[in-house]
Amino acid sequence: MNSPEESQGLVEQVLTKEEQAKLRPADVIAAFKEGNARFVAGELTVRNHKAQIRKAAEGQFPKAIVLSCIDSRIPVEDVFDRGIGDIFVARVAGNLVNTDILGSMEFACAVKGAKLILVLGHENCGAVKGAIDRVTFGNITPMLEKIQPAVDAVPGFEGARVSSNAEFLHSVTEENVRLNIERIRSGSIALAQMERDQDIGIAAAIYGMDEGRVVFLDS
Repeated sequence: MNSPEESQGLVEQVLTKEEQAKLRPADVIAAFKEGNARFVAGELTVRNHKAQIRKAAEGQFPKAIVLSCIDSRIPVEDVFDRGIGDIFVARVAGNLVNTDILGSMEFACAVKGAKLILVLGHENCGAVKGAIDRVTFGNITPMLEKIQPAVDAVPGFEGARVSSNAEFLHSVTEENVRLNIERIRSGSIALAQMERDQDIGIAAAIYGMDEGRVVFLDS
């Protein structure tokens, strides 16, 4: 049975505008790495969500926006040990960037002050597998066409270029994340300028299904 302290939660505060303003992109990445280490170790922070809901009701000042796949096995807030009001999360199969995602990122960063954009791919991604194997079905077909450039961008690969080849699948997964970062920079003048001015960072990472560990990539 939980103690009264555990039942009430150990963390009640949410990020304030003043605290957000002091953050730099590197601070957010460091916090994400620390939070993911706690997630992998099974030591997530105990939070009083009821209190956090009340404190965040009239405003939000998140640290970052994370673009993730829709995969149900990736609980983004838990992966980085974040609470209510900490991060924006956008989810779409294959962690793909489109106009709506770009607009959401501009809102998160230019309007609400988030300091980091993170494109989070993951191992064994069904969308990436579908693109490699050229799956066709309804609206899935044009969606997977957006991943095809990542498949084609892995040249000179030794071994079968099929989704059952784990090494090839991993290479395409990384390439897809990097490709979508390029889409952010080329598709949003505002975000590209904010990155040049060092007001925000744009980062890439891959989530490992086996241990839940996030590996940050050069982007």
